[in-house]
Order: sequence, then structure tokens, then C-alpha cells
Amino acid sequence: MPTRKDSCPQLLSLAVHEFRTPASVVSGYLRMLQRDEEAPLNDRHRKMVDEAEKSCARLVALVAEMSEVSKLDAGVTTLGKAPLDLFHLIQELADGVHEARERDVRFEVRGEARGAVMTGDDARLRTALSAIFRAILREQPSACTVVAERRLDARDGASAAVIVVAEQSAVRAAYESKPAPFDEKRGGLGLALPLARRVIEGHGGRLWSPGSTADRGAAIVSLPLRS
Repeated sequence: MPTRKDSCPQLLSLAVHEFRTPASVVSGYLRMLQRDEEAPLNDRHRKMVDEAEKSCARLVALVAEMSEVSKLDAGVTTLGKAPLDLFHLIQELADGVHEARERDVRFEVRGEARGAVMTGDDARLRTALSAIFRAILREQPSACTVVAERRLDARDGASAAVIVVAEQSAVRAAYESKPAPFDEKRGGLGLALPLARRVIEGHGGRLWSPGSTADRGAAIVSLPLRS
């Protein structure tokens, strides 16, 4: 008999199946209304349909995230195994992150530029790390700088860490503090953070929050290097 833990991926998989069909149907009809040239919508109705289509697209994206979570939990997703440099990847991602920029929240990458060669799933790691960056940036007050510090982990010599904090002065305190669970229950991000943790753990890494720092939303990601 399957345990309750074993049944969770099955339940998510069933939910994905039940949600996907009606969401796809609604999305399809909304697109047909938007493109109907025989009976075009007036401005008022077009605005309502456009907003409904955006919300439906968000539902479809959430269903896709649920599907990915269920597959990772069930162990049926195979992560890619290509060589990559984590530190170079972090810089690429930071250059494309614009979250909270309109509030003058700046994002800077510091520390080692290269040298964190690992084997992993490039696309999924990009998505996971971007979600973590966005989650922290969107929670910061206006006119501040968020730092992503890249360093080789001298404690074990076999992993690389990325410490994301709101002030450079807090990097060392965050890194040396007692680990605490990373808060995945942030509104407005769907299942991006639970997915991010699963992807990182699927690579043999860890995601946690520093337990002794007051920096809001600080996070530490540690991933094993290629031997």
C-alpha cells in the first residue's frame, strides 16, 4: 500500500491532468474571441477578454509548474548532465534580471568570476536561480543594492556557494550562520521556489536561509563541483 508521502506526486499528477484540459479549453476560446474578425470586440469587451486571457495563461503556467514538481518528486524527471561554470552562469542571469529595478533596487554580482565547474542541467538551473533572485529582489525596500557573492567553499573544497544578501557587509555573517529553512511560500511566484529547491537538491546541492542575519530574504545556494 502506498504511503501518504508516496501518494503526493500521484495526487499532483492527477490534479495536473484535471486542471490542464479545462484551462486549455478556456484559453483557446479566449484567443478565438481576440482574433474574431467577423464579430470584433469593442474596446470595453476586448479589455476584459485580454485580462481574462492573461489570467488564464497564468493558470496554465501554474499547471505546468505543478506537473514539473510532481515529476521531480516522483523521480521521473532526468536532469541534464552537461559541464557548466556556475559563477559564469550567475553573472549571465544577473545581467538579465530586472525585478524591482523601477524602485531603484540594484543587483550586483561579486566574488569569483569563474572556476566553479560542475555538471548539471543548465536550463533548469537558470530557471531555479532566477526565481531565487527575483524572490529576494522584489522584497527589498527602494534604493538599495542586493549582492550575490560567489565563492568556492573552503570548508569542504568540493562545492561552490552563492550568497544573496541585501548588503555586502552581511555576506560573511550570512555564510557562517546556522542554516534555517528557506521560505518558499512567497506570494506572486507560483511554484517557482519549491521547484527551485527541488532542482538544486536534485543536483546534490542545498538551498537555505541564514538563521542569524536580519537581511530580509537572504539565501545561500551551495552546489557540488565536478570532480
